[in-house]
Amino acid sequence: MAEKEVLNEEEKEPQAKMIPVFIMGQKYEVPEGSTILNAIEYAGYQLKKGVGCREGFCGACATVYRLPGDYKLRGGLACQTVVQPGMYLTQIPFTPAQKAIYDIDEVKPDISTFQKFYPEVFRCLGCNACTKVCPQELKVMDYIQAIMRGDIELAADLSFDCIMCGLCTMRCPAEMAQYNIALLARRLYGKYMMPKPEFVYKRIEEIEQGKYEKEFEEIMSLSKEELEKRYTERDINFDIT
Repeated sequence: MAEKEVLNEEEKEPQAKMIPVFIMGQKYEVPEGSTILNAIEYAGYQLKKGVGCREGFCGACATVYRLPGDYKLRGGLACQTVVQPGMYLTQIPFTPAQKAIYDIDEVKPDISTFQKFYPEVFRCLGCNACTKVCPQELKVMDYIQAIMRGDIELAADLSFDCIMCGLCTMRCPAEMAQYNIALLARRLYGKYMMPKPEFVYKRIEEIEQGKYEKEFEEIMSLSKEELEKRYTERDINFDIT
């Protein structure tokens, strides 16, 4: 009987090491190696806000935290950041930031548009706090500086991967909403400055003329399995001219 009990003990999976963290000021023991998101749920919280894709690309789970013996207020995404012993954390499911209302067809693609709708951009101190806190490691200060110089194309490029989590806004001493400012830059670039894809306009014209009606009807008649097979076996080296 004793031998059987020993075997059963050996068959058990090793228990995860537990570490202390503080969530909303309350201490909890959570499995080491958990993401902040998993730790919050392990502690018993049912997340209805402040959670989205769970893969780090929606920006919904912005979190601020401090570590023992460290004066810095840090930021990250809860779905990516791993908990550490003694971590104090809280989620910021929404960062209050005003968004300018404008008609993209009536604004100019130059610095005057930012002077009108986001004058706070010119209060930038160049402190780089926004860049340091960005979970995407974007050069946030650089695109703000580009806007101040009137380089909308560069600002649109540098901010292209912004997931609008709001952490930059929370840390900004100039109190600007960098992500909303960058959104305006990308809209201006896309509307007025980006090279026109002539092949797209040509294809739209062909579709409107009914050139591909037979192909559309054939695709609509296929089963799910046939569509999947057609998709996986497609030739992606096509001519877009």
